[in-house]
This record gives sequence, structure tokens and C-alpha cells, in this order.
Amino acid sequence: MRGSAHLAIGLITGVAVAGLVPGIPFSLAGIALAGFSALAPDLDHPESKLSHRLGFTHGYVRWAFGAAALGLAAYAYFQLKPGADQRLSYTAALAFGLLGVALQGGSARRLALLFTGLGTVLAGLYSQFLWLSLLGTFIALAPFTAHRSWTHTIWATALWTYIGYLANHSLGWRGIAHYAGAGYASHLLADTLTKSGVRWLLPLTDFSFKIPLLSTGSKAGNVLEATICLGYGLLVLGLVIGKIGF
Repeated sequence: MRGSAHLAIGLITGVAVAGLVPGIPFSLAGIALAGFSALAPDLDHPESKLSHRLGFTHGYVRWAFGAAALGLAAYAYFQLKPGADQRLSYTAALAFGLLGVALQGGSARRLALLFTGLGTVLAGLYSQFLWLSLLGTFIALAPFTAHRSWTHTIWATALWTYIGYLANHSLGWRGIAHYAGAGYASHLLADTLTKSGVRWLLPLTDFSFKIPLLSTGSKAGNVLEATICLGYGLLVLGLVIGKIGF
């Protein structure tokens, strides 16, 4: 399922949590969190929408390697005498330069997400927010897993919900775990409707749970995705209005 459909389903799920779950306050920020959470499982795909957003530094990663190569080469030329140390520095400069050239597209974005995640981990350690460090760990590691593997499991859903639970206690914002967990789970449920399905219980079993209604990327699949989003939205809207009593 496309990222835009996952986002729409996540936002609708956020509305459902806000309007139907007892004790959870209606919150636009909570609905936005549900939408964000609905995109999180696809951090394992370097071309996903959220990977593009969180990996905004990927264009600078290659420049960083190039700058490191030039810096090492300049240091070796001006500061070191001809010999083994200078040759080693030139070799390291060449390696950094080649890495910069090699880091195209997905590989650069993976590295950028790694840096983004590690930065978030450090921010969590500094502020003593465990939830922030766990979030950073997820962001850093997810891009290096196979698509629709570890991030598309019930265990990842539980972890994401737990991160929301910890954030709820740290920030005093009731409902974070509900919005985050429901949004994340909506992604897996939506992908279960595709022909590839989802291996919910990996690694206990490699069985792919699926209701093969959608063919991702096809014209018919795109139309069906839009129909599902519209139908789901109308259903949630009707339930919320019914509960409010209009």
C-alpha cells in the first residue's frame, strides 16, 4: 500500500481513537501522531515517505564524506612527511572519497537515518527520556532491516506502543500510547490486505498473513486503496457522530 494511503488510514485511525476511546481527549496533535506512526513501519524502506522526511540530511552525507577526504588529504600533504603515515592518510582520504561517491539514493538515506536516530538517542540520554532514546534506536536500526520484516510485526507494534506509554508518563499527555499504537497497527492491518501480506509473528513463524485484495502500484490497486480510505473514513465519521449524538 502506498505511503499516502497509510497516512490517510493513520489519520482516520487517530480520529477514531479521539472520538471513540473512553478517557482519551480529542487532540489534533494526537491525530497527527497516529498518522506519523502509520508511516513508521516503512522506515525499513529507504524510499518511503517517512524515510525521505527523517533522512533529510542524506544529501549532506555525501558532502561530509567528500569534505573528510579533502581534509585528510590536505593534512597528509601539509603536516606529514613522506612515508608510511602519509601513505596511510592518503589511502584513508581515498576511501572516504569513494564512499561519498558510492552513497547514492537509498544507501545515503540509510546513513542519514542512522545519524538522525543516533542524534535522537543522544538527546534522550541528555534529557533522561528513555522513550526518546528508544525512538532514536528504532529510527537508526529500522532502515537496515529487510522490508516488511521486523518493523512489520506484532512485537514492533508493542515496542512502538511502549515508547508512547513512556512518553505519556514523561510528558503528562494522556493518550500518546493509544494514538501511537493504533496508528502503527493500522499500517500492518492495511498491508495485510495486499498480496504480499504481513509476517506478524516473525521470527516465531515465517507465515505471511494476508487478505489479497490489493495489488500495490497497479491502477486498479490505487483505486481500491482510495475506496478503502473513503469507506473507512465514512465509517469512523458515522461512529463518532453517533457517539456524540448529533
